[in-house]
Amino acid sequence: MNKIEHIGIAVRDIEQSNKIFSKIFGTKSYKSEIVDSEGVITSFFRVGSHKIELVAPINKQGPIQKYLDNNREGIHHIAFDVEDIYKEMKRISGNGIRLLNDKPKIGADNKLICFLHPKDTNGVLIEICQKISS
Repeated sequence: MNKIEHIGIAVRDIEQSNKIFSKIFGTKSYKSEIVDSEGVITSFFRVGSHKIELVAPINKQGPIQKYLDNNREGIHHIAFDVEDIYKEMKRISGNGIRLLNDKPKIGADNKLICFLHPKDTNGVLIEICQKISS
């Protein structure tokens, strides 16, 4: 793993949350996109050399909506940048950590993503991600 890629925060209302976090960070979101595979809209902020991703549901079936049905808004996941997501998935699962998907999915910010099962990571939802080559 190379570095923390971003911290994801689950929110109910992306527009309202953009206003709040713009005030906190002193800058506007630099990017927003819909990720159909996850049923979310995302909004990214740069804070120094780090990224914060706001994640809001766009439908009632997605994982963020299910999370918000059972939890408050707040930190949802920590994402780590990897060079080879397939190699990391094999290494991690070989060490007994369950993956939430067998193959990487296309996520926000031009990334391949895979989540680790939080029951195997002390309750922390961890995402590994790799930039998709152009």
